[in-house]
Amino acid sequence: MFSTLPVTALRAFEAAARLRSFKLAAAELAVTPTAVSHQIKSLERQVGFALFDRAPRSVKLTDKGARLFISVHGALLDIAQTLDGLRPEPASGALTLSTTHSFAALWLVPRLGRFHQAFPQYQLNLQTGADPVDLLQDASVDVAVRYSRRAYPALHTAATLPEWFGVYGAPGLIAQMAKTRAAKAAPALVTVRWRDSDLYEQGWLAWCQAARMPAWREPEAVHAYAEEHYALQAAIAGQGLVLASSVMVSDSVRAGTLAAYRPRVRVPGAAYTALCAPGRERHPPVRAFLAWLTREFQA
Repeated sequence: MFSTLPVTALRAFEAAARLRSFKLAAAELAVTPTAVSHQIKSLERQVGFALFDRAPRSVKLTDKGARLFISVHGALLDIAQTLDGLRPEPASGALTLSTTHSFAALWLVPRLGRFHQAFPQYQLNLQTGADPVDLLQDASVDVAVRYSRRAYPALHTAATLPEWFGVYGAPGLIAQMAKTRAAKAAPALVTVRWRDSDLYEQGWLAWCQAARMPAWREPEAVHAYAEEHYALQAAIAGQGLVLASSVMVSDSVRAGTLAAYRPRVRVPGAAYTALCAPGRERHPPVRAFLAWLTREFQA
């Protein structure tokens, strides 16, 4: 049944596609780049279509190559994980998660104690940064939690946490504003310098329109921070009002360090989505983490 499968060529293809380099694939497989190139050309002849668009210093998967990579990567990962599970002492009880600084600091880390308590046998390695990892290319990352409105049809979607945006401030400031009704003049506002700054500005605009406060679009004082968790700390300290995600402020509101201003005025946000490469969700530590994260999202 499998006698005609070019297993060696498929391994070379998977490594080259994942690493985006024949040279790096050769180093991983302990062969020469020429050998990798020959294996991939042989595979292309067998399947009857090009797998890569070749450039002088890089290679890029064609559409059909990308489809084949998802299948081959998942199959090889399945085999590796099955072998690992059959060993008397499994080689890997760890998983690596990639997400943003703010999501990690404000939502994930305060809850991770429950994961460690439920699954003490698994170690979670946390990577944070603003640049999203390519889960189909970077095999060192098991799961990513991304903030976006887009779908990811090439990846396995495990759980989604939707959000909305509102305006929050220190309880004392909120009480003072309610008492003095100082709503017509804009108070000090705390903002975030997102990479997609238009998204944040549009959020403020939408909130001002929904609240019928157009004057707030030109505040007297604006305090800007590069990260959301800095902005929330500034708001907690009473430096002004912040437009913030319901996800990010949930713990602060519960603890009473932030309160909503005009809580009925809300604007739509995006969602936090847990993703992994197809097949990776069957790896025991990943399966356990995604099941736990789904429960936390639902809660």
